[in-house]
Amino acid sequence: MTPPTPRQQRARATDAQKSRFDERSSRHLTQSRVVSGPAWVVDGDTVKIRRQQIRLFGIDAPELNHPYGKKAKWELHRLCKGQAIRAEITDKDDYGRVVARCYLPDGRDLSAEMVKLGMAIDWPKFSSGKYKDLETPDARKKLFLADARQNGRMHVWKEFEETQQKTPATQYPT
Repeated sequence: MTPPTPRQQRARATDAQKSRFDERSSRHLTQSRVVSGPAWVVDGDTVKIRRQQIRLFGIDAPELNHPYGKKAKWELHRLCKGQAIRAEITDKDDYGRVVARCYLPDGRDLSAEMVKLGMAIDWPKFSSGKYKDLETPDARKKLFLADARQNGRMHVWKEFEETQQKTPATQYPT
């Protein structure tokens, strides 16, 4: 077997460099991916645009089976209805869901609008407090399960779920 030529050695070295991840030379993409079109509302902080499920950036809204969950969904539906939503995809969350900053055609931020309506609360861990000043005075009390999730009090969720199983007629607004 003949030894590789210098040209072959350089080609192999280049191929090895391409296939190896180098943390020092890696960087985030400078451009975010953008998806736009009509939105199908899943819940108070999730939409689908062009079959892509998207979690709204920086906020937390109640689950559908939690107090105010259905109301949050319908408020988001009201905001999005008949409009082309622009989603600037920024990240994936711990569950592999796409996260995006979503905007109405007039430039309003959907996350900010949901917080202003009292149907979602700021999630500082992800937003760095961007929407905190927009929260209604009663938002954290009203959306107590979302607040509990953010503060690691999942036992509150468990207790709520157990109560719901015992008494199917909910005493909370949906």
